[in-house]
Amino acid sequence: MKRICTTELLSKKRVTSLRFIREEEADKLVQLIGRESAAGGGGAAVNLSRLLFAVSNTMTSRTAFGKVRELEESFLPVMHRIRIVDEHLSRRRRRETEHHDIAEAAEEDDNDEDLVDVLLASTNNHLEAKAIIMVRETSPVTVAWAMSELMRNPEKMEKAQREARQLFDRKGGVVDESCLDELHYLKSVIKETLRMHPAVPLSIPREGVEAVVINGYRIPTKTRVIVNYWAIGRDPSYWTQPDEFMPERFLDSSVDYKGFDFQLIPFGAGRRLCPGINYGIAVVSLLLANLIYHFDWKLPNQLKPQDLDMFKNLGVSASRKNDLYLNPIPYHAP
Repeated sequence: MKRICTTELLSKKRVTSLRFIREEEADKLVQLIGRESAAGGGGAAVNLSRLLFAVSNTMTSRTAFGKVRELEESFLPVMHRIRIVDEHLSRRRRRETEHHDIAEAAEEDDNDEDLVDVLLASTNNHLEAKAIIMVRETSPVTVAWAMSELMRNPEKMEKAQREARQLFDRKGGVVDESCLDELHYLKSVIKETLRMHPAVPLSIPREGVEAVVINGYRIPTKTRVIVNYWAIGRDPSYWTQPDEFMPERFLDSSVDYKGFDFQLIPFGAGRRLCPGINYGIAVVSLLLANLIYHFDWKLPNQLKPQDLDMFKNLGVSASRKNDLYLNPIPYHAP
């Protein structure tokens, strides 16, 4: 199942092929922010946390299930996700019956294939397929934390916006994925956000397959191990001023989040690296680029940057405890 996720469902090639979905939904997010703000009076505060979760969920739904379904604004209930798998299975059986030819039915499926189809074609264990599809989306958590840190550090927000606007103004104000790699400061903002606010602060439990000695400590066989990603990202042995938001630390650094630098492992490392890393980073980069390009942002109720709360929910996913409300002011390119 790990191989299927990495090579079939969430490979860089497949994630790139679905770029148009992410771009369409990111554009809808920009329009929705503008409408909600205008409805409350020009520049009125919007619940950015809610909007981010809604658009990210729609992206995931279109990517994995082929279309947007009812009740998608919040995360799909578990039973609804399972019903989606059953619908795909029924469709495949129906096509085979109609064509009386499995090869012909498979060819038609290839022309209208989403990630659930790929998964079901790759495994006979439908329970495993359902388990993978139920993995929670963490991209909006990261974007909300990035925006929170940028709002607390106005000079860094200005730097990120200046970089994005210099780039996308030349493209007529169209923010797409074709040149996101040119946004070096934005990439550093994302790395710093993942260091300080990993969406999943603790790894899922692992079990040692053999006894080992680490730094003088003997770890017996079958010991359950949980890795503290949050603590590693704030370890003063590896990070200068670890509790300060400083994207600049990554500008001239080769340290990355892809599992080779163990001081920064928000997605895990080695064979346990999260297979969704390509998809997650693509969503985070595009949404954040749209937000900082299309709007200037203000804190509501004359709140000062240092007073913005940064409380976390305690759970598997370390999202903001309180939704992030911000006042958007549309940016007009010169």
